[in-house]
Amino acid sequence: MANPQRQSVYTSMPPRNPRSRTGVPLIGEHLFRSVLIRERKRADRSNQALALALLTLDGAVGDTAPAWQAIVDALDAAKRETDVIGWFADRQTIGIVLPELPSSNGSLLEEFNERVRRELSRRLDARIVDLVSMRLHVLPDPNAVEAEAVAAIAAPARVKSRKRATYDGIKRTLDIALSLALLLVLSPLFFVISALVKLTSKGPVFFRQERVGQMMKPFMMLKFRTMYVNNDHAIHHQFVSDFIKSSGQSGDAAKSMLFKIADDPRVTPIGRILRRTSLDELPQFWNVLIGEMSLVGPRPPLAYEVVQYKSWHRRRVMEAKPGLTGLWQVTGRSRTTFDEMVRLDLRYARSYSVWTDIKILLATPRAVFSGKGAC
Repeated sequence: MANPQRQSVYTSMPPRNPRSRTGVPLIGEHLFRSVLIRERKRADRSNQALALALLTLDGAVGDTAPAWQAIVDALDAAKRETDVIGWFADRQTIGIVLPELPSSNGSLLEEFNERVRRELSRRLDARIVDLVSMRLHVLPDPNAVEAEAVAAIAAPARVKSRKRATYDGIKRTLDIALSLALLLVLSPLFFVISALVKLTSKGPVFFRQERVGQMMKPFMMLKFRTMYVNNDHAIHHQFVSDFIKSSGQSGDAAKSMLFKIADDPRVTPIGRILRRTSLDELPQFWNVLIGEMSLVGPRPPLAYEVVQYKSWHRRRVMEAKPGLTGLWQVTGRSRTTFDEMVRLDLRYARSYSVWTDIKILLATPRAVFSGKGAC
């Protein structure tokens, strides 16, 4: 008989179900996250939905091993043959990957949730079942702009390689040094542009707009104001929708689209000049300095753009910090399809190097002053 002083809430559990398959393989955290990455990429290619169920024991005390084993047994009884169980966070959270979900069918997840709860009730005391919380995350989820739900599936946390850690350190050092230097050197130009914006139209000098950053984290991006105040953003909303959808058209039709709206009636006369020369982007050196952006990276989208992304499109805002300039800006700029732009962003994220960043930075002034693709 167990020592009463060492008893915990788990000693009140009923005897294990005789049909319970103890010893169910439970893969470790590193391997589970590798499986998660693999299945996410497969879901991107097949344009199918992928779900991740995360189970935790809230407020648990004492020896939790029996409860965890019962949870594993319950998941094993409820899952399909293609589903994978493992530690999402070692000894803290168990995850199960549910690949190849019909994107329009939510009943499968409801049935899975009911099966898990039913199997847990067979194996655990009601008080323990109440401590088990389960969260279901689905990708793509057009309503998820916050990091946890999407990031857990689209870009699981992983230990950085030494090469990546070194690169990130050098990149951040360059971002701080160059953005601070340019803010100081260009301060007279900031003053001139501010005066022109203020004198030629009513409204604030700076335009602040919420954008979606790395890992779907929103931030407030700065620009010099180039539009009249109190504009209807439905024009841009419709244009973005058409541009993203145009990638599914034939090559000529898709490439006839521009990334920016030509002859936008909302833009002021001085705003047209600022946009054509990209001078309206200069305040973003502040975003770079405080770490919300980088000098080089994908351009940060608006939330309503991300809603219309396919699952593989979202990787452009998951795998790299947004930047002032990037591979797309110095190659295609606005004369390219949306899918081609995303592929360029993903190519940059995969082939990261300090030398690549330097080459993009050196090529940016030529692209800006030539006006190629600008509008």
